[in-house]
Amino acid sequence: MNTVECIEVFVEVAKGLSFSKAAERLGTSRSAITKKIAWLEAEFETQLLTRNTKRVNLTESGEILLENAEALAMTINNLKDLVRSPVQRPSGRIRVGAPPSFGARHLAPAIHAFLDRYPDMQVSLLMDDGRSDLITENMDLSLRIAPKLRDTNQIAYKIAVVPQLLVASQAYLDKQGQPVHPDELAQHNCLLHSLKAPTGAWQFIDLQGEKHVVRVSGSFNSNLGEAIMQLARSDAGIAMHPRYMVHRDIESGALQVILPDYRCEGLDIFAVVQSKRYLPYKVRLFVDHLRAWFRTMDWAGTSP
Repeated sequence: MNTVECIEVFVEVAKGLSFSKAAERLGTSRSAITKKIAWLEAEFETQLLTRNTKRVNLTESGEILLENAEALAMTINNLKDLVRSPVQRPSGRIRVGAPPSFGARHLAPAIHAFLDRYPDMQVSLLMDDGRSDLITENMDLSLRIAPKLRDTNQIAYKIAVVPQLLVASQAYLDKQGQPVHPDELAQHNCLLHSLKAPTGAWQFIDLQGEKHVVRVSGSFNSNLGEAIMQLARSDAGIAMHPRYMVHRDIESGALQVILPDYRCEGLDIFAVVQSKRYLPYKVRLFVDHLRAWFRTMDWAGTSP
């Protein structure tokens, strides 16, 4: 058997402490995983894992191997990518996380274009609200959309900058009045995104460049932007959304832009990865593709 391949299998088992999960992630059978681990233990002449019907645990030797094997496997795979890239098309699978609405509406078309360009690639799209652990979930990267990353230790590439707009239905404005200054929002029913504005603070920049921070509140909040937008469409209140979510509703007249002379705080789209040092060639290709793809969107700006 191939030593490097068996080490990669061991890493998958060790990270999840499960033969079944490793087999699922690698697209193979549990028996094939078991054979490779047995071969590796025979090769190293030591037991790497203890297992019974319920649990898998690392032995001391297994812990030593895991500590060193993951970096070794990544280095070898990166070397393979670098050697193959000038003469071969990239191949393999990328596991990508993204917020549900953005992933379905905007990332999926970008993935389709990527797969057209690189037909030997496969992509698994997982819905991720920003709280998933990339290593635990075995994701190569996850797109996070926020004013800033909550975890400054995360390794991330900026993909695009997304403007936000303040919107409400005309029926709501006819009933409650049209605000002309951010301070007036405190008197309105504001529909809040619990992840993007957890403290209930909305930020604006006026035409003179002055910053305005307003504490707002309302009858509804959610961690799902689609739900907030649906209530705004239903005349329930004022909401702040990325332009990519509301530009069609604005064009159709279902929603009206409020305070057009005040620029809302923008959002960054980040690609969070496991390791910048060991970023696989196929993942670098995908990140570059997303940057180019979203540059063509009328709702997104490019990162510096």
